[in-house]
Amino acid sequence: MIPPQEASARRREIEDKLKQEEETLSFIRDSLEKSDQLTRNMVSILSSFESRLMKLENSIIPVHKQTENLQRLQENVEKTLSCLDHVISYYHVASDTEKIIREGPTGRLEEYLGSMAKIQKAVEYFQDNSPDSPELNKVKLLFERGKESLESEFRSLMTRHSKVVSPVLILDLISGEDELEVQEEVPLEHLPEGVLQDAIRISRWLVEYGRNQDFMNVYYQIRSSQLDRSIKGLKEHFRKSSSSSGVPYSPAIPSKRKDTPTKKPIKRPGTIRKAQNLLKQYSQHGLDGKKGGSNLIPLEGHLPRPLRGSPPGPWINHCLCLCGPYLTSPRAGFQVKHLSEALNDKPGLLAGRDDMLDVETDAYIHCVSAFVKLAQSEYQLLTDIIPEHHQKKTFDSLIQDALDGLMLEGENIVSAARKAIIRHDYSAVLTVFPILRHLKQTKPEFDQVLQGTAASTKNKLPGLITSMETTGAKALEDFADNIKNDPDKEYNMPKDGTVHELTSNAILFLQQLLDFQETAGAMLASQETSSSATSYSSEFSKRLLSTYICKVLGNLQLNLLSKSKVYEDPALSAIFLHNNYNYILKSLEKSELIQLVAVTQKTAERSYREHIEQQIQTYQRSWLKVTEYVSEKNLPVFQPGVKLRDKERQIIKERFKGFNDGLEELCKIQKAWAIPDTEQRDKIRQAQKNIVKESYGAFLHRYGNVPFTKNPDKYIKYRVGQVGDMIDRLFDTSA
Repeated sequence: MIPPQEASARRREIEDKLKQEEETLSFIRDSLEKSDQLTRNMVSILSSFESRLMKLENSIIPVHKQTENLQRLQENVEKTLSCLDHVISYYHVASDTEKIIREGPTGRLEEYLGSMAKIQKAVEYFQDNSPDSPELNKVKLLFERGKESLESEFRSLMTRHSKVVSPVLILDLISGEDELEVQEEVPLEHLPEGVLQDAIRISRWLVEYGRNQDFMNVYYQIRSSQLDRSIKGLKEHFRKSSSSSGVPYSPAIPSKRKDTPTKKPIKRPGTIRKAQNLLKQYSQHGLDGKKGGSNLIPLEGHLPRPLRGSPPGPWINHCLCLCGPYLTSPRAGFQVKHLSEALNDKPGLLAGRDDMLDVETDAYIHCVSAFVKLAQSEYQLLTDIIPEHHQKKTFDSLIQDALDGLMLEGENIVSAARKAIIRHDYSAVLTVFPILRHLKQTKPEFDQVLQGTAASTKNKLPGLITSMETTGAKALEDFADNIKNDPDKEYNMPKDGTVHELTSNAILFLQQLLDFQETAGAMLASQETSSSATSYSSEFSKRLLSTYICKVLGNLQLNLLSKSKVYEDPALSAIFLHNNYNYILKSLEKSELIQLVAVTQKTAERSYREHIEQQIQTYQRSWLKVTEYVSEKNLPVFQPGVKLRDKERQIIKERFKGFNDGLEELCKIQKAWAIPDTEQRDKIRQAQKNIVKESYGAFLHRYGNVPFTKNPDKYIKYRVGQVGDMIDRLFDTSA
């Protein structure tokens, strides 16, 4: 049970809390009343604001709509005015641009093209909006006139500034490929830069807006003419330069190059050049007129003559014909002196005639190279000016004249070669070889340049190459047959037994093939149909050429054997064959012909040496009729101190007389014979001298002191040494 004091305190505490809670509740009631009042006031204010805002909106919206309509009307008016100005401007285009169009685009291309753009827009406007307007006809006429002026300006630019490329620059362009040192590329400016840019702008405008392709015809006609004239100018430069200095090169323009290039001498085909060198060699070593006076081998000691009918004309042929067969005759001194004067006092005459053979060939070869380089340069220029889809066709037309000129000249060379074959003039055919070799070497560049051209254009060079190969092969075969069947036996035979013209001609011709082994082999291979010709072209061609050379040498040997029978004296026949065989062998060894022959004929060198030795033995048998008089056969046997019988004395007398007469006769006859090779001449003399001196010495020792006659000087006319001296003077017309 709670004590009374605690209960009373607890009651008072509860009463106090209750009183506080009542006060708080009263405060909350007052606050709520105030809040409600404020809320009612705010609602009243907002209602009033909403009412006013609605009134304002109802007043502004109509004004805004009216303003927007006014702005739209203003924009429409401005656009209408602008369109009117634009339309009106088209009506003024003709008058504004007529003066510019009339004066032309020269010197004012930018302004002119701007005027043409205005005229074009006016034409388009009137066509779309007023096709019946007279203004349309006016601007159309003005546009056509402007287009014609641009075409005329294009033609004028190309005509005035397209210059022929000088031969000096072309030669620099060509020779730059062959120089080992890297040099600055030779500039080739067809058109000045400003002119080029004007031509490009005009061509693009004509294609895009003028709808005109006639200017392309103008372009290729003008550039084609310049290309053709450039190549012809180079050819003419060769002719003029060769006639004056013999070297068709000129120094490069210093301003175009860092250094003036050093020109290489032109490589000649060599046929007449080698003959000329042989003439000069003989004139330097054999001017005393004595046969065997020099130490030259047959190639130098004997003067080969060129193929009949070969250039450079009658003068050199006259010299060759004079000196060839008579250099070892009694008149040789006069003939060689005459030749020496011609060579030393008038070298220009011989050189001029010599160049006549080579200049045309050199000019054609250089013109082919020039065409390739100039055509490449023309294509680069064309790609800047002509639209891409017209470039190939225009380029094809552009190069036709120059290409046709080259092909025609090549066909003329082939035609001349064919005529030369009919005349059996094979030296003229040799001009085909360097040209054909150059065409084959240049063909890859040709093919690259002619990419995209018509098939007929691409096939021109291969057709010319085939024609030259066929003609060359025909010439080679005919030459071999001509060597075999040469009918000239009596009237052209050397009386001294020296090297025949046919031999020197054949060897000289074969030596020329050394410079064109691949070309000549390809000619022969082109006539073959076997599969090996294509499978093993290089080796096959080399073997064909070797076989051909062996065939020519075989035909030559057969012909020489036939010709040797013309001589009534077997000894002279042997000397003739010896000289020719020795000349052939030394010629083969001196050049690379022996290596070519060895490809298919390993024993050729040994065979010729055997033939030479066989002819020496045949010649030596001619002395048997002399030495048989002093042989021991049928000589009388006697005892020393025993008087000879009349019959025995007569036999000894006959032997001495027969030896003397035979020795004198042979020495007189054989002194006029010729052995140009010093080594062979000394060898044959020495061998014969040993045989005769040995036989005569033994005979003289045995019977020289025998009293077979009262007048021994009548029969013993020569001592052994004198006999040797007489034999040493064999093959020497000056002795």
